[in-house]
Amino acid sequence: MPMKTILIANRGEIAVRIMRACREMGLGTVAIYSDVDREARHVRYADRAFPLVGNAPSDTYLRIDKILDIARLSGADAVHPGYGFLAENEAFAQACLEAGLTFIGPTPDVIARMGSKTTARDCAIAAGAPVVPGTQTPVTPDVADAEVQRLADAVGYPLMVKAVAGGGGKGMREVREAATLVDAVRTARSEALGAFGDAAVYFERRVLRPRHVEIQLLADQHGTVIPFVERECSVQRRHQKVIEESPAPRFSDDLRRRMADAAAAVARAAGYTNAGTIEFLVDADDAFYFLEMNTRLQVEHPVTEMVTGVDLVQWQIRIARGERLTLSPEQALTPRGHAIECRVYAEDPDQRFMPRPGRITSLAVPGGPGIRDDSGVEVGFEVPIYYDSMISKLIAWGTDREQARCRMLRALGEYHVGGIPTTLPFFRWMLEQPAFIRGELDTTMLDAELERRAGEPFVPVTDAHLDAALLATASSAFLAARRATHAALPGTAARSGWATAARLGALRK
Repeated sequence: MPMKTILIANRGEIAVRIMRACREMGLGTVAIYSDVDREARHVRYADRAFPLVGNAPSDTYLRIDKILDIARLSGADAVHPGYGFLAENEAFAQACLEAGLTFIGPTPDVIARMGSKTTARDCAIAAGAPVVPGTQTPVTPDVADAEVQRLADAVGYPLMVKAVAGGGGKGMREVREAATLVDAVRTARSEALGAFGDAAVYFERRVLRPRHVEIQLLADQHGTVIPFVERECSVQRRHQKVIEESPAPRFSDDLRRRMADAAAAVARAAGYTNAGTIEFLVDADDAFYFLEMNTRLQVEHPVTEMVTGVDLVQWQIRIARGERLTLSPEQALTPRGHAIECRVYAEDPDQRFMPRPGRITSLAVPGGPGIRDDSGVEVGFEVPIYYDSMISKLIAWGTDREQARCRMLRALGEYHVGGIPTTLPFFRWMLEQPAFIRGELDTTMLDAELERRAGEPFVPVTDAHLDAALLATASSAFLAARRATHAALPGTAARSGWATAARLGALRK
């Protein structure tokens, strides 16, 4: 299908990432923005940008009617949803199709089928993929407490209560014994209703100390499905991934191929097209179980791109245009080196990782061999309170895992964000932990490491840190002031930068 202009129905780093792919393909781009995002990087990077008016997601990036109006006004002929917001919303995909727009993703019926955790489990079972024991039908709010208890007893303890329409750890509770089940179900339902508009939950047997490993795949409209080398996503906090890597450490070629075959079988059974990800839990004996499918591009897609040389976003667009996959299955499954990704958030790791939005006053971004920074922010940008606080994804590639880890540590040492706390100090610590170095990962590892840390601060004030901040702030302030106005007198930017630097230098005395 012909495609000239793509509206990116998202914001921040993922919007910039998609626009870069479009620019390389000679495609026009349209950005949308809320009031607080008026000066955001993705707005200035796009060929054209249109306001949504408002700030809350429900008034802006979740407003299907506003987005479709902008698509018509801008002359866009396709929509890329990115991830989050409306990316897995079948109603949005359907509305795009009805408006004559190409939706760059799977079909609406497949989004609905695989977006429900229970019907996705049914699909996996039909495909012959192993699944974690659990309930096969949703446990809706009208189910009596006695029946809830009976269903849970049949699954066995410990178990997980999960939102049927969930994701990202929302609407999820662990239950270790029957006495706490009913309260956990009520809490999970309430959270699920608020996050997804659906209070239904289901039960799944808790796999003890599992690894969270996923298979990226691409599927065209002609029946070809290609699975990629796995991604390790076990380093998690509050059920949210914070570090991802590919390939998974301590992973055999046989396990990789069996898991890839299972993922491809599930995608075929679902009638899947475009980019998607099958997530698995892997136990201590290397038995793996289907967990869920994400019917969109993943946050961590860059690590797959780094070890395969495949641009996943460009292939999403090519598949949506009706092109056939021409990738070699062996290329997709054979990693070239190793890649690690850290999600950099505007959070204070010394205050239980609480979000800390605010203005970025200085910024020094790392570079050098094997380093990629996918960012949506610049000096002067105000990280808003309304959206996810991730400001960047830092990716390091090496010929092996240890080189990738050391390169990441070097890049983290070069990375400085002024004005707001970030998770950079946490990552510098985490990559030095013996368990991480050895690749002994599971979804409980990070919590255990943080408990052993016992509140020790991540951000000690040292001369070295102040020296780095001094240099980063001076250079960033100089560049920001130069861009601020053409009418600035010569030397104004320099004086501003060095005045800021002088204040930092005073802290050392």
